[in-house]
Amino acid sequence: MNLSAIYHRMSEQYCYSIDQDQLVINIKTGYDVDRIYIIYGDPYDAGIMGGCERWSGQREEIYYKKRLKDHIWWTTTLRPEFKRCKYYFEIHSKDECINYFEDGFYTEEEMMMDGKTLSYFIMPWMNPADVCRTPAWVNDTVWYQIFPERFCNGDKSIDPENVLPWQSGKVELHDYYGGDIKGIRDKIPYLKELGITGIYLNPIFEAHSNHKYNTRDYKKVDPHFGTNEDLKLLVKEAHEAGIRIMLDAVFNHTGADHPMWVDILEKGETSEYADWYMINKWPIEQGRDTRDGRYYSFAFAEYMPKLNTSNPAVQDYLLDIIRFWIEEFDIDGLRFDVGNEISHSFLKAVRYMTKRMKDDFYLLGEIWHDSISWLQGDEYDSVMNYPLSTAIADFWVYKNRGRETFEYDINRCFTMYYSQVNDVLFNLLDSHDTNRLFEKCGRNVDIFYQQLAVLFTMPGSPCIYYGTEVIMDGSYDPDCRRCMPWDEIDAGKFDAEISDMKKLVSMRKSMESCKSRNFHFPNDVKEDRVISYIKHGENESLQVYLNCEEADVQIDISKFNGVVYSRKWNQTESEIGTLEKNGILILKA
Repeated sequence: MNLSAIYHRMSEQYCYSIDQDQLVINIKTGYDVDRIYIIYGDPYDAGIMGGCERWSGQREEIYYKKRLKDHIWWTTTLRPEFKRCKYYFEIHSKDECINYFEDGFYTEEEMMMDGKTLSYFIMPWMNPADVCRTPAWVNDTVWYQIFPERFCNGDKSIDPENVLPWQSGKVELHDYYGGDIKGIRDKIPYLKELGITGIYLNPIFEAHSNHKYNTRDYKKVDPHFGTNEDLKLLVKEAHEAGIRIMLDAVFNHTGADHPMWVDILEKGETSEYADWYMINKWPIEQGRDTRDGRYYSFAFAEYMPKLNTSNPAVQDYLLDIIRFWIEEFDIDGLRFDVGNEISHSFLKAVRYMTKRMKDDFYLLGEIWHDSISWLQGDEYDSVMNYPLSTAIADFWVYKNRGRETFEYDINRCFTMYYSQVNDVLFNLLDSHDTNRLFEKCGRNVDIFYQQLAVLFTMPGSPCIYYGTEVIMDGSYDPDCRRCMPWDEIDAGKFDAEISDMKKLVSMRKSMESCKSRNFHFPNDVKEDRVISYIKHGENESLQVYLNCEEADVQIDISKFNGVVYSRKWNQTESEIGTLEKNGILILKA
């Protein structure tokens, strides 16, 4: 047995309370393990927390598992009667059996040795206050990300002086086209009809750029976007349409024209804000990137100096801003830009404050990698699930990969965190920071919809980037931030594409199994590049087939209860149909 492949600890995603009654236990092993049993019970059943006395707890086999590239992830859920649990594992590989305790592996004979103290895994107490709780409404939400400057120009009277005529082609880095809050408000009926129930807005507060990530004033809507009153109206009208609003919180850094940074430039080390930023060399020199380390900034951008979010005064300043946004605008969530560089102490304070102001407030971090350190119930609710977008994209990029690789990559994405975090992960395929989905798919419309089909049937909460519903093209920043083609939309040019998106959104919203965290890969087809997985809900299940082969495949639908969504699917009168190359078939199971 490969003992080095076996891992468990009583913390993080390996052992946690999903609510005040249920305890989730996960253990990771190699593929040589055949069976696992968990032996568990109350810590006090055999004296004080265990010892050399023989203890016999309840023995149950762990059946549920997910396959990863090099490991198997085994999962069970216990209901400890007295809110505490002592346990160990009995692991089988062919004729070999080993017992796994907190301090290592033991044979049955070693466990029985006189005087041996057994170090059991211990969950000392399932405190309700320690349960990671996430906002239930997020799992039901279909997000729509808006880059305000390029979405819709609703008030030309506040256009920048150098505004360009609205157009749907390529854009340049410093272009302005006049998108504003009034334009977003005007399109709320369009978004509601599309089925959108959440808007994520890129920054809208005063900043001298088209992207607004170099904030000058956190409490003032940028004048080229409108006024604070316009933002209040946007939130109010969105709420009336059943749409939540999430703002972008740019707290890792400010703009170089922020009054605090200007004060530092003027007064140097004597400025009251000298330790509000991360300055390493005095006096501060301006005019080039920050690779010389004279002060820290976002990346090496000298015009975005980095805030010291470990400083209690900075924390108080930013908490006041968040309080202002919630009280004045009634927003529903915040997406934290560069969310992995902000101090943990600040994020804990954010959660403590916001959850008392609005207990279902959504805290989302922009983190592109494994984020368990931020997702243990006392900081973010969720992160932008870029690992999922990579897992989806890679299968179509690497044509030599079989469906098992897709299974491993998807399972990895949903074994990194608590189940309740998986329910609210912010799933996306593209954004203002990536090239657009259409380009990622090699401008193949069928692959484009295949990847969207995966997005809309995964646990968590799907987000589409503005324009995805009309298959907007675009490469990396700034080309991914093109203007929304409203003239063509109004002329009916994209009616078919919008109709397809409506079908996917409707499927997501109407079928509980789409949102469920319960899924598995049956591998019930012989072709190596036909993805097949089942989503289980309380009231129905879905079977998803995606044909990524270079030829058509035959699918037996005799055991299913009808087609939910399809593309390039030809059903004959018999119980077997043809799923064409790059086709999609979603069935009710």
